[in-house]
Amino acid sequence: MPDNLMENLNSEQLKAVLHKDGPLLIVAGAGTGKTHAITQKIGYMIEQGWAEPEEILALTFTEKAAAEMEERVDRLLPMGYVDLWISTFHGFAEKILKAHGLDIGLPTQFKLINEFEQWRLIQKNLDLFDLNYYKPAGNPTKFIEALIRHFSRLKDENITPDDYLTYTSKLHSDLEKSSIDKLKVKSKKLKVGHELTALEKLKLQLKVENVTDDMLGQEVLRLAEVAKAYQIYQQLLLNEGMMDFGDLINYCLKLFKERPLLLAKHQEQFKYIVVDEFQDTNWSQYELVKLLAAKRRNLIVVGDDDQSIYRFRGASMSNILQFKNDYPDAEQVVLTENYRSKQNILDLSYEFIKLNNPNRLEWQLSGAKIMQAEKKASVKTKAKTKEIVTLNKQLKSNQNDQGTIELIAADTFEDEVRLVIDKISEIKNSDKDLSWGDFSILVRANDTAGEFCSELDKRNISFQFLASRGLYVKPIIMDVVAYLKLLDDYHESRAMYRVLNLPFLKFTYEELVNFNYVSNKKACSLFETLRRADHEQYAEETRKKIFRILTLISNHSKMAREKRVSEVVIAFMNESGYLKHIMGLPGREQQENLSYLNQFMKRLADFEQATAEKTVKLFLEELDMEIMAGEEGALSPDLEIGPDTVKIMTVHASKGLEFKYVFVVSMVDKRFPAIGRKDAIEIPNSLVKEVLPEGDSHLEEERRLFYVAMTRAKTGLFFSWAKDYGGARGKKPSLFLVELGLVDKQVVKGTVKKELDEENFVSAKKEAKEQKEIFNLPKHFSYSQLAAFQNCPYQYRFAHILKIPIRGKGVFSFGKTMHSTLQKTFELLRERRESHKLPWMRY
Repeated sequence: MPDNLMENLNSEQLKAVLHKDGPLLIVAGAGTGKTHAITQKIGYMIEQGWAEPEEILALTFTEKAAAEMEERVDRLLPMGYVDLWISTFHGFAEKILKAHGLDIGLPTQFKLINEFEQWRLIQKNLDLFDLNYYKPAGNPTKFIEALIRHFSRLKDENITPDDYLTYTSKLHSDLEKSSIDKLKVKSKKLKVGHELTALEKLKLQLKVENVTDDMLGQEVLRLAEVAKAYQIYQQLLLNEGMMDFGDLINYCLKLFKERPLLLAKHQEQFKYIVVDEFQDTNWSQYELVKLLAAKRRNLIVVGDDDQSIYRFRGASMSNILQFKNDYPDAEQVVLTENYRSKQNILDLSYEFIKLNNPNRLEWQLSGAKIMQAEKKASVKTKAKTKEIVTLNKQLKSNQNDQGTIELIAADTFEDEVRLVIDKISEIKNSDKDLSWGDFSILVRANDTAGEFCSELDKRNISFQFLASRGLYVKPIIMDVVAYLKLLDDYHESRAMYRVLNLPFLKFTYEELVNFNYVSNKKACSLFETLRRADHEQYAEETRKKIFRILTLISNHSKMAREKRVSEVVIAFMNESGYLKHIMGLPGREQQENLSYLNQFMKRLADFEQATAEKTVKLFLEELDMEIMAGEEGALSPDLEIGPDTVKIMTVHASKGLEFKYVFVVSMVDKRFPAIGRKDAIEIPNSLVKEVLPEGDSHLEEERRLFYVAMTRAKTGLFFSWAKDYGGARGKKPSLFLVELGLVDKQVVKGTVKKELDEENFVSAKKEAKEQKEIFNLPKHFSYSQLAAFQNCPYQYRFAHILKIPIRGKGVFSFGKTMHSTLQKTFELLRERRESHKLPWMRY
């Protein structure tokens, strides 16, 4: 047994690694070394000869998680293992469909579309949707987002248009057969064993007394309209050679169910199937892995029901609760040794999450059995009921000392913000070994973060706000888009005014006011005003600045008609002085702007790859439509790069991360827990395949989210709330603070000074000046990175740390093409090897 495959495994992790045959449930609590156990297990299975690398399928939910798992496994194995099937669910399904989609009549070169592209497809074909109930009175596209969300939820449950239409047809049939007076659907009037009709179930779901025939008839027509819209949408996708993400899983299921030979081949290939974050799977994904694992039953699922927080994305927590019912003989391993948090933080978190009983795995596999046993047992046997316990999820820290748990209470939100930042500064200053990256502020929603960002900025404390949306409203991107609009239409005065305000163009406030005055007086655009500058009494310096900006616009306008939009943007950034301006900004501000610019360049690259005409005009048309659809531009902040900063993020974004000190802020009623919002268009209960839990499912999900927030903390866990967040009414502390018993144990009380005193302000400025920019280096270096550093360290910094956009060169394009060609060649060879089992290719 190689030492590196058994490195640092505790007894439960070792038990999971050594398990060989049959289903396995690994219940992995927060901070228990889940990824380490999974990767060691995959490596061990290969090393022991239980399976070849290509005979193990490992599925997870994000590309980052899949890449990390593959990297870890690769480090464990000898050189030459390249056939690892480690991917996301969608990546796996896409690969299968591109190889075998033709077997069920699907194009193998389909285009995978995102949510905006779904919106655009429906918007372009709105006339095909014969809408009556959902016909908007104003904006004809307002309902599209709700429809897309509904279609996505249907696909999570593997409900096809035919299923939906059959259901609505049955409703029509039931409605015709029965008058409303005969529908006795109150449970007390139902006979034992009576099976409800589809119409009776629908009436129960409406939860309205005295439903009339007209009401019920209108509801049936509404559902029929939605079902027909779903059918039209799916046909549009097929006609256009497109698929959305939900299609990938469901078409893969369809392929395996309708083509048993293909299913048998893949069942034969995959001797082991590993599913990470199993609590986040939806119904369709679980069906897919059950189908693939049916022959050997070597299905290994890893998850924690207490960390199931993605119900809004379609995750079905019932999957992990049902696993033992589907596989009663499954071995069960519970990872409880925690390598992250102090014991008192773990104990508080555990006592809190137990409030979700009985809808927890621990209770269902332990508590329920104890209760049943106690009902039957005598006093004598009750003492032995502990033997019945099969699952204990209470986490045990591998550290002996206790952590800090505090509640920060304030009168106003402004005071709360200051107290939180005061506490962060106090802790940081008390320990020279701490960095700003050891602190995180967690918010329930992004709109809470702004005040904390402002306060940190005021005190010159480096921070990073890790929002997932909002690229298009970042000032640098708004500047670039304004300039592009100017190239498309000179007379776009709002865009012109924004461009003239750019600091590096050095127009004074008085000059801008004068330009506006002349523009209004002569009823012409700002551009025309500048073009006629020779007729006005402007100073020579002003004329030079006007000439410079007009020359830029003229040159780039020609480019915009002939070149790719990305080339135009790079030319603007370089020739205008904007890039030079960014490079002169302080470290955090510089890094943020370059990050936003890089992400915008990736958005342009996606646009250019998807369209034949790559012009500025066409991109602006697409961008306008995207914004009209409610998109703000995806943000992908990278925690691994950038200077040492306090991290501000939502609790959802913090999943999988850890920090020494965690501050969960704005803990007030109706913010955390948030108000429950149902889908605008709900799925009829009769069509839902997931086993729905009893009780308040929204509150339980919010509890799980709060549990995730608490278990991010290593050493210190802080909660904060205030009485006044503006508005007429004061706020009450969160229900969760009451449940924790913390409301009456306020460690930090009172208000704070409204302004920083001079001494503290000077101290903050001094600390900011002394603070060094520390950038995290990548774990691996490519040849080109090493060559760049050897040639010029500054070149390496610009290209690979700051990632400044540059124009592509032919030699790089050729290199990428060759790399891509070789990759495709090896993938083809691998597929042929799997099909024909050529022995000479195993080495």
